[in-house]
Amino acid sequence: MNLVQLGASDLRVTPICLGTMTFGEQVAEADAHAILDRALERGINFIDTAEMYSVPPRRETYGATETIIGRWLRARPGARQKLVIATKVAGPSRGMPWVRAGEGLTAADIVASCEGSLRRLQIDVIDLYQIHWPERHVPAFGEIYYQPTRETSRTSIAEQLEALDGLVRQGKVRAIGLSNETPYGVHEFVRLAEQSGLARVATVQNPYSLLSRGLENGLDETMHRLGVSSIPYSPLAFGALTGKYDAEGLDGPSVREGRLSKFERMRNQRWARPEALAAAKRYNALAREHGLTPTRMALAWCYGNWRVASTIIGVTSLAQLDEDIDAFGTQLSPELLAAIDRIRWENRDPAA
Repeated sequence: MNLVQLGASDLRVTPICLGTMTFGEQVAEADAHAILDRALERGINFIDTAEMYSVPPRRETYGATETIIGRWLRARPGARQKLVIATKVAGPSRGMPWVRAGEGLTAADIVASCEGSLRRLQIDVIDLYQIHWPERHVPAFGEIYYQPTRETSRTSIAEQLEALDGLVRQGKVRAIGLSNETPYGVHEFVRLAEQSGLARVATVQNPYSLLSRGLENGLDETMHRLGVSSIPYSPLAFGALTGKYDAEGLDGPSVREGRLSKFERMRNQRWARPEALAAAKRYNALAREHGLTPTRMALAWCYGNWRVASTIIGVTSLAQLDEDIDAFGTQLSPELLAAIDRIRWENRDPAA
């Protein structure tokens, strides 16, 4: 895999990124370390985590994923120099007071979270530091409409950007990014950076998969014209695009350990909507008709998309990791891509 540059930063990463939100909940520490070892062996140099992880978020596991990664790094001298490590500062609390108390996302909040992540990860600098979700009200995490009456913003984008810039100038962060953002947010962060000579956003981490193609509704143009890279998450829609739920739904005996089946909180989110599962079933059937596994088709669609710099994969086993990496380089025929678009035309984005 050739390395790709993230935005205008000096970060160069593999086109596959190992997401780690399962570490500490679905994946025990020893197994997480084995997955990290295998990813490194197979050439992956990009790891993404967050202060909030693991997922589903709980007070007891806040920061657990970063701690697991930190202990892995400490036990493997030399590994740090081979990796680009990304993490995230949580936005205002979304029913998780243990993550962020009160409203807003102040400069002090950002600095304190960065210090906490550095300690847990046991590193001196975070390569890519991202705001996990916007401080202001935006349609995200399954919402599709912006509603001005729900605005509760307490901290300006300028204050957030100045705090991130300070961390870059202090050498604690190399580059900055956003997550779950809108075209307006990306434009505003970039405008303020260029206007005031502050750190420029390098990446945006939003959902992107066959079930959630909202990135294509204007955000892709914004990022292309501004030179900001897309590092999308959930390309397999929390397992819905692997085909595991096709035959038995969410309650079958063979899928009890799947996150949509195992966690009640997940059943009430976008990926488990009946419309999303029904659309996934159509995509999965299409993959099989073309001699591909659902996983390979869904990942190949994302890996080969011009909008994507690096795709974030999440796994719970070495077998899943190998399957996801092995899908890289798969070419989808024009006929198959057209068939995928026909299904999208009829179903739109049921997991948006």
